[in-house]
Amino acid sequence: MSTASFLALLPHWGFGFLLLFARAGSAMMLLPGLGESQIPRPIRLAVAVTLCALVLPTLIARMPPVPAGIADAAALIGAEVLAGLWFGWLARLVLFAWPMAGDFIAYMIGLSSVFRAGALGSELNSLFALAAPALILASGLYALPLVALVQSYHTLGPGLALNGGDAARVILGTFAASFTVAFRLAAPFILAGVVWQIGLGLLSRLVPAIQVYFVAMPAQILGGLLLLAALAATMAGGFADYAREALSHLGALP
Repeated sequence: MSTASFLALLPHWGFGFLLLFARAGSAMMLLPGLGESQIPRPIRLAVAVTLCALVLPTLIARMPPVPAGIADAAALIGAEVLAGLWFGWLARLVLFAWPMAGDFIAYMIGLSSVFRAGALGSELNSLFALAAPALILASGLYALPLVALVQSYHTLGPGLALNGGDAARVILGTFAASFTVAFRLAAPFILAGVVWQIGLGLLSRLVPAIQVYFVAMPAQILGGLLLLAALAATMAGGFADYAREALSHLGALP
C-alpha cells in the first residue's frame, strides 16, 4: 500500500476506532468484573483500547464513512455511547442475581427485615455484592461480555440507534431472569424459613408463656448460617452457570 493510499484510509480508520471506543469504553464502566469501581481506571482504559485495536480490522467494513458535519459525527458517537451503556447495564443486571439472593437469605434467617432491606440493604447483600465480582474474575467469566460486545455489532451496527421498545423489553426480561435465579438460589432458605415459622406459630399456641421470639431467634440465625455454609459452594456454582449462559448470549440480543 502506498503512502497516499494509507493517508486516504487513515480518517476512516480513525473514525472507526473512535466509534468502537465509544461503545466499548462506555460499556467498560458497567461490565461485571472489569467495570467494578475497585478496578483502577488505567486498567479499564487499557482493556477498552486494546479490545478496539484488536477488533477494528474485522469490523472496519461495517463502519460508516466519516461524516461531513460535526453534528452528524456527534450523533453517531452518541448512539454508540448509548449502545455501550445499554449493553453494560444489561450485563450488570445478570450480576444482580447474587446480591438479591443474599437479601432473600438474610430476611429468611433473621439478619434483615422488610423495614430495613429497602433502605440500607443487608449484611449478606453487601457480602454477596463483593463476592460476585470476585467470582466473575476468578472463573474467567469476565471475558464473555467482551466477546458478546464484539458480537453485538452483528445485531446493532455502528451508529444505529437503539429501538426503545426492544431495549426496554430486553432489560425487563433480563431483570426477571435474575430475580428468578435469585429466588431459586435462596429457595432452601425460604423453605426452611417457612417451616420454621410454622413451627414457631404452633409452639406459641401450645405454650403461650414462652417468649418464642427471644428463644427462637438465636437458633434461627445460627441454623441459617450453618445452612449457608453448607450450601455456599453449590449456590456459587449455580450462579456461575447462570452467569455463563446469560453473558454468552448478550451479543445476540436485539
